[in-house]
Amino acid sequence: MPGKILIIDDAAFMRMMLKKILASTGNELVEAVDGSDGVSKYKEHKPNLVLLDIVMPNVDGIECLKQIITFDKNARVVMCSSIGQQTVVNDAIKIGARDFIIKPFDAAKVLEVVSKNL
Repeated sequence: MPGKILIIDDAAFMRMMLKKILASTGNELVEAVDGSDGVSKYKEHKPNLVLLDIVMPNVDGIECLKQIITFDKNARVVMCSSIGQQTVVNDAIKIGARDFIIKPFDAAKVLEVVSKNL
C-alpha cells in the first residue's frame, strides 16, 4: 500500500532526482527545502518515511533528525549522504535514523531502501 514520503534536501536537483526515482512507486511525495521546513512538514503531513539530507543551511540533517525523533519516536528516517560522511551517518543511526542512501543516488538502491523501510 503506498505511503507518504517526505524528501528534505536543500538542493532542488536532488529532490527532483529522488522524485523521479520514486515516481513509479505510487507513494505521495512531499518536499521540504531545509531542516526547519522539514520538521514543519513532518508535523503537518505525518509521512510514513523521511529521506533526509545531512548537509543543509539553517537546520542541518542531524538537528532535523533530532527534532523529528523528539516529536515522533517511531519516525522512519533514512539519511542521504555523500561518500565520506560515515561518522555523521553513524551518529544519525544512534539518534534514530533507520538507514542511509549514498549520493549520487543509485535508483535501484534507493528503491530497495525505501521499500525496506516503508
